Amino acid sequence: MKPIPTEMTSITAPRSDASHLFSAPVIVAALGYFVDIYDLLLFGIVRLPSLAALGLSDADISITGASILNWQMTGLLLGGILWGVLGDKKGRLSVLFGSIITYSLANIACGFVQDVTVYKLLRFIAGIGLAGELGAGITLVSEILPKHLRAIGTSLVAGIGLLGAVVAYFTVEYFDWRYAYFIGGGLGISLLLLRIGVFESGIFKDIKDQKHVEKGNFFALFNNKDRLVRYLKCIGIGLPTWFVIGILATFSNEFGKALGIAEPIKPGLSIMWCYVGLSMGDLASGFISHWLESRKKAVFYLMIFTLVFSCVYLFAGIKTVGLFYTVAGLLGFGIGYWAMFVTIGAEQFGTNLRATAATTVPNMVRGTVVGMTTLFATFKGSFSVIQAGALVGVICFAIGIFSILTIPETHGRDLDFLEE
Repeated sequence: MKPIPTEMTSITAPRSDASHLFSAPVIVAALGYFVDIYDLLLFGIVRLPSLAALGLSDADISITGASILNWQMTGLLLGGILWGVLGDKKGRLSVLFGSIITYSLANIACGFVQDVTVYKLLRFIAGIGLAGELGAGITLVSEILPKHLRAIGTSLVAGIGLLGAVVAYFTVEYFDWRYAYFIGGGLGISLLLLRIGVFESGIFKDIKDQKHVEKGNFFALFNNKDRLVRYLKCIGIGLPTWFVIGILATFSNEFGKALGIAEPIKPGLSIMWCYVGLSMGDLASGFISHWLESRKKAVFYLMIFTLVFSCVYLFAGIKTVGLFYTVAGLLGFGIGYWAMFVTIGAEQFGTNLRATAATTVPNMVRGTVVGMTTLFATFKGSFSVIQAGALVGVICFAIGIFSILTIPETHGRDLDFLEE
C-alpha cells in the first residue's frame, strides 16, 4: 500500500462536524439505502401472500420461496462484483445512479408478475441492482468525511436506511403486495432527482485520471495473500448478520411452529422487528466505535450479544408471540454492527480497490444466504428445525468471531492510499 501522491483539496475547508454529517452526500446515501432496504426485503415480507396469489400450495411456498430468495441473493453476489469494479473505474456516483435504475425498474416489473419463473428472473435482476447501493454509498461517505467522523457518518447512513424495512412492512399491511412493488420502484425513481448536485469523492477524483494506477481490478483481491486474507475476513465478519436475517427471521414461521407457539408467526413482522432493532443497533455501533476508538471491539461486543440472543431464540422455550418478536428485535440490535462491518471493508483497502471491496463484501455475505438456506434445508432432513438452525448458526458465528478477532484495526486510518 502506498499514499496517493496528490494533495487532498475537497475536504480541507474548515467546516463544523454537523455540516459534514448532514451534507448532501450523507443525506442522499442514507435515503438511497432506505429505498435499497425497502426493495431488498420486500420479497421476504410478501413471500407468503405473493406466492399464494400465484396458486402455490403451503408446501410449495416454502420450497419456491427459498429458491426465489436464492436467485435474488445470487444476483446480489454478481451485482456486487459488477458495481464494485465500476465504482473504482468510473466513480462512486455512477454506481449510485446505475444501481438504482436497475432495481427500481425490476421491482416495478415484479408488480406485474404472473409466473414463478419470471418472478425468479426479476428478483435476480433486482438483486443485481440492489448490490451497488450500500457499498458505493459507504465508500463515498467514508472518503468525504474526516476520519474522526467516519464511524458516526456511516452509522447514520445505515441506521436511517434500515428503517426502509419498517416502511416496507407497513406498506404490505395496507396495500396489496403488487402495489408494494410499485411503490418501491417509484421511490427509487424519485430518489434519482435527489442525486443531482451530489459531488464525487475528492479522494477518487485525485486518482481518476492517473492512467498508471490500476483501478477496480476484482482479481487483485485474490493475487496477494495479505489482501485475500483481509478480504475473506471482512466477509466472515458479516456472516452472523445474514444468519439472523436469512434464517431466523425469514423462516420464523417454521421456528414458531417448532417452538409450539399457538399463534402463527408472521415472517414479515419478524423481519420488521429485526430491522427496527438493526436500525437502532447501527446508530449505536458508530458511537460505540467512536467511544472505544476501535472498530473491532464494537463489532465483537455486538456479535457476542447476537450469539446470546440467538441461543435465547432457539433454546429458551419461547411460548408467546410478544416475546418472540421482542427477541427478534434484540437480535436485530445485535447485528447492528452491519454499518461498522461495511465501513471496515472500505477502510481495509486502498482507493483504487476500495469501492470494489466495499461493494462486493456485503454482497458476498448476502450471497452466502444461498449456502445457509441449502444447509438449513439439508439439516432439516436429519434434525429438527431448531437443531438445523443451530447448526447453521454455529458455523456462521465461529467464522465471524475468528474474523473480527484477527483482522487489522482500522479506526483512525487515513484513506488516501493505494493498493499496489
